[in-house]
This record gives sequence, structure tokens and C-alpha cells, in this order.
Amino acid sequence: MSTFQRDAVKKAIKPIVELVAAAEEEHTEKDLNKNTLDCFGSLIDSAAQQITISEWKQQEKSRQIQKTKQNAIGNMHERILSTIDGVEQLPVGNVCDIRCVRRKIFAEVKNKWNTTKGNHKVQIYNDMSTLIERSNGYTGYYVEILPKNGKSYNEPFTPSNNLTHEKSLERNDIRRIDGRTFYGLLTGNENALDELYMMMPRLIAEILNEKDKEKYDTNFIEKTIKGSDDFVDLYHSVYYGM
Repeated sequence: MSTFQRDAVKKAIKPIVELVAAAEEEHTEKDLNKNTLDCFGSLIDSAAQQITISEWKQQEKSRQIQKTKQNAIGNMHERILSTIDGVEQLPVGNVCDIRCVRRKIFAEVKNKWNTTKGNHKVQIYNDMSTLIERSNGYTGYYVEILPKNGKSYNEPFTPSNNLTHEKSLERNDIRRIDGRTFYGLLTGNENALDELYMMMPRLIAEILNEKDKEKYDTNFIEKTIKGSDDFVDLYHSVYYGM
């Protein structure tokens, strides 16, 4: 029996997949200049790479497109997590991103372990502390979907203040956790994220094919991408440190 409701996950990721697909087409020269290019940095970078300014601008455009894509993907896991029974995605502006009443969990979800700077982590800790004190018996989790060096952890969250270098007070009800462990915690299946990763290519293929049958080849995504060694190796490198 699947841990996830297939149609619910597909619905959750559909706007993100479509936005990422559209980013390449919609990013124009005007968008590039709108972000205020660093003319000094471009000179140094072009010289160091031995490329022309024109080539550098193409490189910068690719970088900005990638940033747009990453921003779109940023809240994907909040949407997917909210498809799990009893889990809800909270509106923007709340202290945390998701809540599970049944398990008495609040969570702030970040896509990558280095997404958030130190002082912001302290603010998250303080906000979570206030929230938990108003919510009897809850535990707050600071979730890093993509952990550093493939490590698994579920430990007290004690961020340091950048100015005082003092760590926040250690408490068992405010915790730092990696994505794979957190998915396991919410679903009761320690391999839930593995399962999600394996089902994603088919869902992405369907979404893109429904968007444009001529442009997107379902078999390429299903067989060439999922069927490659890199598909599994990439996942293992993130969560198993291999």
C-alpha cells in the first residue's frame, strides 16, 4: 500500500512543475537587466573564465533562471507534506509552515541545510518557542529537507546568535531534523521519502505531457531519466552520503 495519495501529490506539485518548465521561456533580456547586473563583477569573471561579456551574460541568464526555478521548488515539500493525513500547510505569515494536530507537531520547512542564516534561525527558534508555549504538548521542528553530508538527525535545535555567539537554550520540544527522518515521522514509514522520490518521475512526466504533448516525451522522463544510474545515485548521495 502506498504511503502517499498519488492524485493529491500530483496536484500539489503541478503548479511547481509548470512554473519551472515555463521559466526558461519567460526569462528575457529585459528580466536580466532588471536585476541590476554587476558590471564590475562581470569584467573580473569574464577575464577569469576567458569568455566575452556576451558569453558571460548568457551564463548569468542561466544562473538567474536556475534561481527562479529553485525559488519555485522552495515550498514544494510543504505542499507535499500537506497531502499526508492530518497535516495542513499553514497560510503565509504564520510562525511555522505546517501543523499536524494528531501528532502535535509544528514545523518550519527549509529546502536545504544552508538556506537560513544564523540570526534568522534564532528568530525561528524564538517564534517557535512562543508558539509552543501557547500550544499544550506540541513539538516544533526545524526541517532541513536536504541535509549536509547525507546525515540523518533528530536533535535539539540550538542555533547560535551571530553577535553574542551564545547558543539558544536546549529543549526537547524544539528540534532540528532532516527531511527523510521527518517524512518518516509524519507517515510512520521510515522509507516514505524514498517512495516519494521513486514516484515523482511518472507524475512529472504526466504533468508536462498534459501541458504540451509535442514538447515533452513521457518515455524520456520515465525511462531515460528514471532508468539511469544517476537517478538513484543522486538520491543516495543526498540521504546516505554515498
